[in-house]
Parts: sequence; structure tokens; C-alpha cells
Amino acid sequence: MPIELLAPAKDKDCAFAAIDFGADAIYIGAKDFGARKKAGNSLKDIEEVVNYAHKFNVKVYVTLNTILNDKELKEAEKMIRELEEINVDALIVQDMGLLEIPHKIPFHASTQCDNRTIEKVKFLEEAGFKRVVLARELSLEQIKKIKNQTNVELECFIHGALCVSYSGQCYMSYSIGKRSANRGECAQPCRKKYSLIDDKGNIIEKDKYLLSLKDFCAAKHIKELAQIGVVSFKIEGRLKDSNYVKNVVGYYRKLIDNLGLEKTSSGKILFDFEPNIEKSFNRGFSDYFLEKRKNCFNMTSPKSIGEYLGKIKTVEKDFFTIENLTKELNPQDGLCFIDNNELNGFLINKIDNKKIFPNKKTSIKIGTDIYRNQNTEFEKQLKNSKTHRYLKAIIEFNENEIIAKDENKNIAKLNFKTEEIAKNPEKMITNIKTQFKKTGNTNFEIEEVSINTNNIPFLPISKLNELRREILEKLIEERLKNYPKHKISNKTNYPKLNKSLDYKANILNEKAKNFYKKCGCEINQNALESGLSPNGLTVMRTKHCLKYAFNMCKKDKKLFLVDEKNKKYKLNFDCKNCEMEIIF
Repeated sequence: MPIELLAPAKDKDCAFAAIDFGADAIYIGAKDFGARKKAGNSLKDIEEVVNYAHKFNVKVYVTLNTILNDKELKEAEKMIRELEEINVDALIVQDMGLLEIPHKIPFHASTQCDNRTIEKVKFLEEAGFKRVVLARELSLEQIKKIKNQTNVELECFIHGALCVSYSGQCYMSYSIGKRSANRGECAQPCRKKYSLIDDKGNIIEKDKYLLSLKDFCAAKHIKELAQIGVVSFKIEGRLKDSNYVKNVVGYYRKLIDNLGLEKTSSGKILFDFEPNIEKSFNRGFSDYFLEKRKNCFNMTSPKSIGEYLGKIKTVEKDFFTIENLTKELNPQDGLCFIDNNELNGFLINKIDNKKIFPNKKTSIKIGTDIYRNQNTEFEKQLKNSKTHRYLKAIIEFNENEIIAKDENKNIAKLNFKTEEIAKNPEKMITNIKTQFKKTGNTNFEIEEVSINTNNIPFLPISKLNELRREILEKLIEERLKNYPKHKISNKTNYPKLNKSLDYKANILNEKAKNFYKKCGCEINQNALESGLSPNGLTVMRTKHCLKYAFNMCKKDKKLFLVDEKNKKYKLNFDCKNCEMEIIF
């Protein structure tokens, strides 16, 4: 079964980079209603992305994954119509009110819908979603069980930043400063410092990044996830730049291809560099809960730590050396190390015979682990990379007609007039084959040019080039014309749920309320963002448990988080499920 590598796109440039460097699909935000409010794009830009992506059978999904009030729901309906017109492949949504809007475009259930149980995935499937994006906290075994008991397409994350809370169930940012994660405005309080204390005021840990997780990397589990039946592998990072996208997408493209897994898009990627995920932004990597509970947290810093270089061998007044250094360093590279439980960094001023001269005085000591979190040469290489994607095609040169066929069996034809017959047919045949293989800046590589006529025409080089451009333009037009339009019948189902729903159902509009009522639910509370007071409510539920992190699982202690403004949060522990709740 073909699998899809799904890449993030902050903007048009990132989208083109993702496509060129091997994505089978990209997800991008429209101007409003995406869960990354700072990564919105105009309809015109999205249309450009769609037209470029569809040349390679790459799909484009638009994020409409915030919860909406009634006024915004009407605006979203207009946006859906516009996105249908430009042939976007699917919308990633959170708000169930959108199901009540007539639509001809498939919906994917965002991970913001809190998709972590078989029952929830079944419910979303029966409601009419084409795909469900699974919660990041699931194990391989849990994903397998969900796949075995459902028929809906399953998508899972494989790389990038981790939300410490179950997605869609974090209300901490909104409770602190009215910036709602469910409305695309998360202020990331999980990346701030906290202290952990008990009910007697004893400090267990002071001023650490207690809720900050490492970054996700499921690279070693790709084949198993594919065998389970996951159809789409998602890279997180809609706020990342194009260099990050090029490197990470390139890494997983090569990995997936080397595993012999079939891709869903067309074309081959020619790389002019070796992708390396350690050279791009990362907080250290974890495969999270895919196999078993591990130390997935990085309490020292929420910043990028980069790639490990080695241990400090010697320290002198103006320079230091690194033991058994195998990587080449360059001036302006950024290095970092941990000192007194803090990440410290500096730039390299110069390097002289393995002596590294920092741009400022450091407290680095012999034996300290040191990392590179800014690789200037690699970033230049990514920026200037000529990596490109091409489609295989063949040309048939017939009498008065040229035919082009691509790897997906699209066919284009072009008629031309013959003014005179070539006096030197052998030389003309050579010219025809040579010029038609010069594809230049097109999206094709011509594998074969066959001459199927005895009447070889005389055509000057300029005319051959003109004919080549015309036939390849026609072939692209044919590809776009034949690209399937993903239209669905407008039918929303109302599977029985029969639950009492509180603020955690994230209901902010009347259509969402009506949808759940039709599913047999009783609505006890609207979304927190409707104006409810967060006092005494659970504002985060997470698989990252501080009792586990500090080896206190068997200790019956009441614990609290205290932030930098001295606000105290009660912690509840569900030890049966090994989960933690933060109470506002």
C-alpha cells in the first residue's frame, strides 16, 4: 500500500520546497482559522501551491482546525467554497460545526479532536471524516488496535515538536493570558520555567522547564507503522522555515524510499546534499510512547541543542579543543553546552589547528559535552541547494506530429508542418534527440526520444526548442486536467455518542451544539473560550507525568507546579493510566 509523506508549509516558499524535496502531500494554513495563526496564506498563494503540487500528484490539505464562533462559522463557509473552487484536496478540521455546512471537499479530523481511543476514531469515521489524525501519545500497539477495528484512513505524526498536553485538551495558555491553543494563539506556557513543590512547601525541583518535551522522531518505526496500515506520515512544523522543511522532508523521503515503500506522488528527487535531522532545530529526540514510557522530557532548555560534537578536551584562556572531533567546524557556527542546568551558547570566531576560539568568554570546562546548534555551511547548502523533482517522460517524433507520454500515462500531442526534408537525415536525427532531451527548467526528464518516420524534416535548432517547450507545456496541462477532483456527496451522519459533554468538547457555536445533540449528547458546558472561568478546572491532561520523571510513582504526595509569577497549580495523578492533570 502506498504511503504518504506529509510536510508542513508556513508559506508558499516552504510549500514549493516541501514538494521539490519529496513530500507526497503538504498542509498549509489559509488566511484564517488555522491552529497556527501566524502562518496564514492568501487564496491566491494557495492556488499557486495547488497548481504546482498537482503537477506531481502531490496533495494539498488546508488547515481549518480551530474552534469557531457563530460569526466565524459563516466566514469559514465562504472560505470552504473558495477552496473547493481551486481544487484543494482536503480540509483538516477540529470544529464539528463544520460538518453541518454543505461541502464537497473531504474532511480530515485534526489531532486537535483528541483522537486517542478506538471509540473516538469510530465515531469520527461514522460521522463522515475521510481521515483521522491520531494523537501523538499512542503506542504502536494502540495504533494497531485502532486500525484493526476501523476503516477510516489513519495519519500519524513522525517528527517535530511535541505538545505536552493531549492536543485539543490544553487550556493553559487561554487560562493564563486569553491566548487559546484551540483558536491558533497558543503562547506555549509549556516551554516556561516552573518549580515543583509538595503540600508542605518543600521544593522538589526549582526553576526548571518541567513541561518541556524533546522533539519527536519516529524514524526507526516507519516500516512498522506502514505495516500496521497508517497511510500518512506527518512532519510537524508549520512555523519552521524552508531550510528546515528541505532537510527534514529530504531525510524522510530518502528513508522511506530506502525502505522500499511506495509513495503516493509522482516524480523522482535528485538530491545534491545529504539530509541530516540533527543539523536542523531539535531539542533532542524521543520516539515518545511508540514502544514504552521513556524519558521524553528535556527540562534543561526548550531551545535547540542540535548535533553532538563530543567532550571538551582542553580549555585555555582564549580557546578550547574537542576530544576526537570528527565533524568540520566553521567560523560563525553556533555551539552550546549545559552549565549549572542551563543551556549556554556562543559563536565560533575562528579555528586554528583544532583550536576553537569562541566569540565571548565562556564557563566551559574539561569533560563537558558540547553540541552544534547552528551549522552555517549546512544552512548555506540548504539555501542554495539545486535539489529538484522531475517526472519521467518519453517523446515520439512522428511525421508532422510529436507525442509525449509521462510516467503516469498522460499523453500530449502536437502537430507541426514540415517545410522541407533534411538533406543530412543522420545529423537531423541527432539534433532532434539532443534538443528534446534538453529539458532545462521544466519538470521533466526525457528518457527516450524515438523517431518514427523516414521523412526526416529539416528543423532549425530554434524551432526544435520551440516544439519541445510546446509539447512539454501541453503535457503539464494534460496532467493537471487529469488530476482527480476529490468531491464527496454532502452527507453528514450522526452516530450515537450519548454522552454528557463539558468544556472539553470545545463547543463554541450553535452548529457544533446541534451536531452533538443529534448524536444523543447532553451539552452541559460550552467551550472555555465562551467565557467560562478556568478556576478549579483541568487546563491540561498529559502523558508526561512529573511523578514518573522524579521517581515518585509509589509516593503518595500532593504536588503543585509554581510558575515564574508564583501562580500555583494543583497536580492530579491518574496512576492507572499514567497521566497527569494540571488544575488552574
